[in-house]
Amino acid sequence: MGKEIQVEDYNAIAQRTFSDRKRTNILKRAEQLTIVFLLPKVPKFISPNLLTLMGTLGSGFVFLAFVLGTYLVDWYLLLGIIGLAVNWLGDSLDGRLAYYRNTPRRWYGFALDIIADWIGIVLIGFGYYIYAKNGTQVLAFAFVALYGWSIIISQLRYKITNEYSIDSGFVGPTELRFIIALILIIEVLFTGSITYLAGLITIALFIINTIDSMKLLKLGDLKDKKTD
Repeated sequence: MGKEIQVEDYNAIAQRTFSDRKRTNILKRAEQLTIVFLLPKVPKFISPNLLTLMGTLGSGFVFLAFVLGTYLVDWYLLLGIIGLAVNWLGDSLDGRLAYYRNTPRRWYGFALDIIADWIGIVLIGFGYYIYAKNGTQVLAFAFVALYGWSIIISQLRYKITNEYSIDSGFVGPTELRFIIALILIIEVLFTGSITYLAGLITIALFIINTIDSMKLLKLGDLKDKKTD
């Protein structure tokens, strides 16, 4: 009986807090379970806006880890993992908390989330720019530009389909955080590997964005034909 109640509670909370977006990422189930578990435990004095700020500060912590890794020892890069965790906590709970408390500000929150995401990725990219050596700083610019491209795609998809999704197939922001964390660990163990790994992730983002852009154009074409 207890388990049935827990399942009902989860379904009720999940339906209320995730109703504004469609998720397709690999970690969707585990991520949503974690969010549903955490939401009731957030103190009342913590607002969604405060969580958004926390997420941005988490990205700033990743930036700091790159700076410390550059000018001190590369072991400081591991602090970036903490920053990514803080970023996930703030970024994943801010809007969900508003829906959980039945106080959503849909368009304000939507705009704030996009702005915060952009600031966060610029901080991480700039941190890598400081850490990168021998002309590979261009990868930092490429990463930020490609992530910005993915943000634009998500907004255009929303405009065309009226369905908001932040994922590219099975990969979303959470998976990207895990990948960046793994890259930081590997760089500490094998100094210099970050250049090759950053190159790979940049290529992967380019391929994913290209595929998503083609799909987006097809969706736009279909919508045009329906409205003719």
